[in-house]
Amino acid sequence: MTTPGTPVLPLPDLSEQGLPSPLADRVPLRLRMGRTMGADRLDGGWWPQSRDLAVELADLVDNLPPEFGRIVRALFSPPDWDPAPRRIPVRRGYVKVGSFPADDTHLIELKTSDRTVLHVLVVPPGFTPAQGEEALLAAATAGNTHAAGDLLDVASEHPDVDPDDHWQDDGGSYWGEGRTAPSFRSPADGG
Repeated sequence: MTTPGTPVLPLPDLSEQGLPSPLADRVPLRLRMGRTMGADRLDGGWWPQSRDLAVELADLVDNLPPEFGRIVRALFSPPDWDPAPRRIPVRRGYVKVGSFPADDTHLIELKTSDRTVLHVLVVPPGFTPAQGEEALLAAATAGNTHAAGDLLDVASEHPDVDPDDHWQDDGGSYWGEGRTAPSFRSPADGG
């Protein structure tokens, strides 16, 4: 346990030892939260980059916007994660971690220091960009009433649109060879 005066040591840079760093190749935190906590079934959505709860939860806690509070405990759905430690080091100390017994809710409950509990959807790391963004948006939309698992089912049923699957013309120019497309003028140009 750390006290307010106890310094928290940063994670070692493993690249100096020739080992891959768990923080290498990370993209910014993929989190979308609703405007009002506790008003809907889900308070928001989080799209971690891997199944490593120690790395992902530390990233979430360390980069969570301050208006949501300081996270001190997390309860997670076991099928979403690889085995995890009971305490995870973060910049400001540790976060206690536990799991929901035998469930598959795709939720993580984040308890803050002021005892607020945030119910956050966990989007699987393997979702495509369109599926992940759709799930995050649905979880943070005011009035959401779907369970996290149902929301993920809907998002995963919609495959991404592949631009190569769209109808293409025969490859010729619409305006014909050597012709110039008409100019488009805005009303400000007098046209």
